Order: sequence, then structure tokens, then C-alpha cells
Amino acid sequence: MAAHRKPKQRPLTGPAARTAVTVALAGAASATAFEGVGQAAPQLSPAQVKAKVDQLYQEAEVATDKYNGTKEQTKASEKSLRTLRDEAARSTARLNTARSALGSMAAAQYRNGAVSPSVQVFLSSDPAQYLDRAAYVERAGDVQATEVSGVQRQLGRLAQLRSEAHTKLGDLRLQQAGLKKQKAAVQSRIRSAQALLARLSAPERAQYESRGGSSDGSPGPHGSGAADRSTVRDTVLAPNSRAAQAVAFAYGALGKPYVWGATGPSSFDCSGLTQAAYRSAGVSLPRTTYTQINSGQRVSRSELSPGDLVFFYSGVSHVGIYVGNGQMIHAPHPGAPVRLAPIDQMPFVGAARPV
Repeated sequence: MAAHRKPKQRPLTGPAARTAVTVALAGAASATAFEGVGQAAPQLSPAQVKAKVDQLYQEAEVATDKYNGTKEQTKASEKSLRTLRDEAARSTARLNTARSALGSMAAAQYRNGAVSPSVQVFLSSDPAQYLDRAAYVERAGDVQATEVSGVQRQLGRLAQLRSEAHTKLGDLRLQQAGLKKQKAAVQSRIRSAQALLARLSAPERAQYESRGGSSDGSPGPHGSGAADRSTVRDTVLAPNSRAAQAVAFAYGALGKPYVWGATGPSSFDCSGLTQAAYRSAGVSLPRTTYTQINSGQRVSRSELSPGDLVFFYSGVSHVGIYVGNGQMIHAPHPGAPVRLAPIDQMPFVGAARPV
């Protein structure tokens, strides 16, 4: 038994202990150093930083546009649900009234049920009047029974519609919650990219902001938003009064901040600006860029007139209002207020004329 006994470990003391501690600390330091290298953020060039921010802004705009669309659908479903509930309540009230009337009739019939109709005729002081009343009661009973049956069918249908509306509303709310999370994630990435952007020199940041955050085009004339507004207004006229009013509204919004989901009057997102501009002219536009492009007549780039809506990126994720001379007014992204910019600053995908 003693031969198989594990020898007792003796604690290290003296020089041996100091040597062990030194080796352990060195190993920990080496591991930490390697871990730090593995987790270090890559160093991006100024051009890469600008491109990353551009990409994140576009992704955020796509997510926000989808969120805006779902929010509008949710509002419509909620309104439909309220209408169904009101109609169901009215039908229930009619049904209860009919039931009450039938209950009174049933009670009367029960009270008279012990006497046969022939005896009731015999005992009646006016048999002819009794027969007339009996026929009336029978006809009234048929009418009320028919009414109750109809109300019951209607109420059943309303219950089905209400159930469908609840299901649809639940689905939309789940979708909206998912889009909110997506939007929050994109905003978080934007904050990270903007932190990188803050490392650029002041002239580089100024150049980026003057272009509205686009990396594929020079500022062009009036690209910073400090344009001589009268030049565009005087040389290119809108084709009609409503387009002119939308353009005037857009000019009045210059300098106002970009805010997610905003439709004015103090702040806007891109489709919120175009919607508000045409709302001021009495024209109703849908809420999102991918639906606004189908509003009105589609026009080519060579046919553009002031007031036309101009759309950008393959996913139709950005929109502005054309004001003439190759310029548009748009709400670029957070941190960049509503401004005048050339339409060749972003990849053009189409245009629509609402009026």
C-alpha cells in the first residue's frame, strides 16, 4: 500500500518560489499581449472611414424607411380594429334589444299558454279582434326571429374580422419591434463610425460634411447648402403651382435638422421632407421612398423639372426634391441638416412627378 501512495507535494519556498512566480507573471503578460493584438480595432484610412460611415448611413436609412412603412400599416390596422369593435358593439346592442323583445313575448305566451287558442277565442269579448292580434303577434315573431338570425350572422362575421385584425396587428407589432432593434443596431454602428470620423482632421471632416456624407461625387456648386437660392428659382421655373409650392416649402426647410422618422415642421428625414413639402401643396404622398417613387408619373433624368422627386441607391432608400440646374434639396442624414446638393452626388435610380 505504501508503494502506491502518492508522495505529498511540498510548497515551494525560497528561490524556487520566486522563479515560479516570475514565470507565471511572464506567461500572463504574454497572453494579455497576444489577446490585445487579436482584439485591436483595425486602423482605417480617412477614405475608409468615410466609406464606412456612408455605408452605415445608407443601411440606417433603409431600416428607418421600412420602420416608417410598418408604422403606417400598424396605424391603419389599429383604425380598422377600432371600427370593427364599434360595429360589433352596435350589433351586440341590436341583438340584446331583439332578445329582450323576444323574452317579453315568450313570457306573455307562457302566461297564456295554459289556455288553448280555441278557448281564448271563445272567452274573448271580441273574437275577431283576438284573431287579428294573434296573426299580428305571429308575424311579429317571424320578423324578430329573422332579425335575430341576421344580427347573429353579422356578429359572427364581425368576430371573425376582429380576430383577423388582432392577428394582423400582432404580426405588425412584432415586425415593428424587430425593425426597432435593427434600427438601434445600425445607430450603434453609426456612433462607432462617427467616433472614427472624429479622428480625421478638421478640414477632412469639413469636406465630408460639405458633401452631405457621400463619397461618390464632388460637392459641386452649392453643395455645402450655402447656395444663392434666387439663382435656381429665377432661372428654372416649376411646371405648375403645386410643384412650385413644394419647392418653396423645401427652400424654407433648409438648415432644419435630420431626425429619424420626422415629418416636420421643425425636423425631417428624407421621405418626411418630401411628404411634408407636397402636403403643403395639398398633395398626399405615401410615407416611404419605395412607395413615393410610384406616386404620379415616372420621368427620366433628362426630363426633370422643379418639384420632381429624385431617388437614389438600388434599394430606392433616399429621396430629394429637384429644384433645377442639376440641384436638389434633401435631408441627408443625422448631423447633416436639410440642404441643397447636386443630384449626381449619389447614385441616381429614378424620378417621379407627383402632379
